[in-house]
Amino acid sequence: MESVENIVENAALVVVDVQKGFDEEFWGRRNNPSAEGNIAALIDLWQETGRPVVFVRHDSTGARSPLRTGYAGNAFKDFVEERRGNGKGDGPELLVTKSVNSAFYGEPSLDEWLRGQDIAQIVIVGIQTNMCNETTARMGGNLGYDVLFVLDSMHTFDLEGPFGWSQTAEELTRATAVSLHGGRFARVVSTEEVVKGAVAR
Repeated sequence: MESVENIVENAALVVVDVQKGFDEEFWGRRNNPSAEGNIAALIDLWQETGRPVVFVRHDSTGARSPLRTGYAGNAFKDFVEERRGNGKGDGPELLVTKSVNSAFYGEPSLDEWLRGQDIAQIVIVGIQTNMCNETTARMGGNLGYDVLFVLDSMHTFDLEGPFGWSQTAEELTRATAVSLHGGRFARVVSTEEVVKGAVAR
């Protein structure tokens, strides 16, 4: 993989599921209160530099999900909605809707769109770190994309699992980072690194 300093001119920023429903108590305790500010900064940078931005929305089929279609929580958070359509120059924009974890299993096809734009590098931000973000990163890596996973531009929630096990949002974030980076599905990076790499171009 190339160094993080090399953010290519047509790298796509993939903004995953930054929706109002994630602000509800339904999910429990979250981590990284800086996530939204970092996401906003990267969207602004991508739009200012004419790079492509993909906005992904989870249209849940669950009857009680805060992300269900037709419910207020399905909408993008205001800071994202306000930025949609603000790209300068020739920077293309895409809206992908999905009902599963991976943005590559949505409509329209993210893979087809990226390949149609000759995009080989994707930068993932959004919600949740160990769920839709991680699944999208793994699939992107499997499909041959150069995936950057911007760990401080995302967040997740504490979670209970099998056998009475549970992990905090911070523990889940670290596990995701180690698995993706160590397994070479993606390069786990910081917002600061990405900004420096993008501006250097």
